[in-house]
Amino acid sequence: MHSLAALSLWLCAAGLSLAVPNTSSFENVETENGRITGHRSLEANEVWEYLGIPYAQPPLGALRFAAPQRYKGNGTYIAANFFTAGAGTLRSEDCLTLNIWSKPTLKSVKAKKPVFVLFHGGRFAGGNTNTPFANGQYLANNEDIIVVSVNYRLNVFGFPGAPNADTNLGLRDQRLAVEWLQKNVAAFGGDAKKIVIAGQSSGGAAVDWWSYAYQEDPIVHGLMSTSGNTFSFPMNSPERQRSNWDNITSLVGCASSNDTMACMRSQPWETLSKAVTKIAPSPGGSPVRSTPPFYPLVDNETVFADYISRSASGHFAKLPYFHGHNDHEQGYYVIPAFAQGRNVTEQQASQFLLESFVCPISYEARARVDAGVPTWVYRYYGDWDNTRLYPTSGAYHGTELHMILGGSADASGLPETQVQKDTVRLVQRAVAAFTEDPKEGLTKLGWPVFDPEKKSWGEIAVDNKAKVTFAKPEKYDAHCGNITLGALQGMS
Repeated sequence: MHSLAALSLWLCAAGLSLAVPNTSSFENVETENGRITGHRSLEANEVWEYLGIPYAQPPLGALRFAAPQRYKGNGTYIAANFFTAGAGTLRSEDCLTLNIWSKPTLKSVKAKKPVFVLFHGGRFAGGNTNTPFANGQYLANNEDIIVVSVNYRLNVFGFPGAPNADTNLGLRDQRLAVEWLQKNVAAFGGDAKKIVIAGQSSGGAAVDWWSYAYQEDPIVHGLMSTSGNTFSFPMNSPERQRSNWDNITSLVGCASSNDTMACMRSQPWETLSKAVTKIAPSPGGSPVRSTPPFYPLVDNETVFADYISRSASGHFAKLPYFHGHNDHEQGYYVIPAFAQGRNVTEQQASQFLLESFVCPISYEARARVDAGVPTWVYRYYGDWDNTRLYPTSGAYHGTELHMILGGSADASGLPETQVQKDTVRLVQRAVAAFTEDPKEGLTKLGWPVFDPEKKSWGEIAVDNKAKVTFAKPEKYDAHCGNITLGALQGMS
């Protein structure tokens, strides 16, 4: 996504205001962190926001490259008036924080609001929550849900691949963040038994991986992935990731140390970030795609090597799943490919769309249906003036987040048209219905559960109309039997 790329950090229903309680009581919230003082959101000022709340110990010193530890602070904490790593603020490894948006309503007084938790995208290499692609103020204002966005460790800080060390730290960060919410979200009006985790792109893959990693103890009640799942993107081989770790230790002068890890933990984070840029990404099995040098790897705890068999045998948490993709995902991806010297043909771009999005989503939807899990699938078509990268960029990778979160005007500086606003409300209503009741919420809105034989593949905003129609899956996945899924295209 263009906004996330620009920030490329190496670290890490209407009428709801009626009959609500005194909002001053929402300024101060008591949590296990101590008292947290929030403030009103900038644009949706009936919403209280609490930014930069720590959910884990700062991953500094001996905790760099280590699994996250529960937060131990206690005392009055004033939620920041800015996001962690926000513009004009110091960037830091101290990034294990989350942001909460909550609008006082009768539900929040009773701690009954469902909770929507977003893991941002960025290929596990960049991005953060200081962006309209992860700001929850409008969704929390328009629907009676709490919205949360999570920062987690990225790149070499989150996925170092060091030998005999903790693995996939960024994924473990995500789990600890949701565990923190389980214990504390009631203080913000949320229902700890109604948490849905959602993710976009790499965040969507993380949500799907979660369902396999925590099959017996998922601690959430629904899953939502947009434009990415377990079968979307290839990983580095263990050998490649280890080689990348060896390369960075050499680049910063730690390879010859008697204690390589201690040496790496003593380096300024800026030094490590600079060194990362000198390590080439891996080919991604497609001219449109590559894999960052530091990326999640198979550890058989958080990420597995045998997802085909696990999926086929139903070895995943049996949680309702809402997932989909955009009509022209490649409208974004062709830009970084061109910047890296690769001119992508239309045929290659179309193949990429099938490999990384359409077919992985079809594959997972069919596996969930076979396991008796309620599943919904969509394709998003919206192509608005204030979201285009260029005249033919279409509904590219990430634009669905503007419908979910409603931040396109903030991102572009251009206002939404009325039909765009109507589409935002349509999508937000669907997201809120699923968050409230993952098993039946979408059905109550008229969305059919996925069925390979029926019109059940949702089509959102075709021809920029604020409506959802449905087509038989074969309209989109008829060729998937001849496609190798993106994640299976050989580790390098």
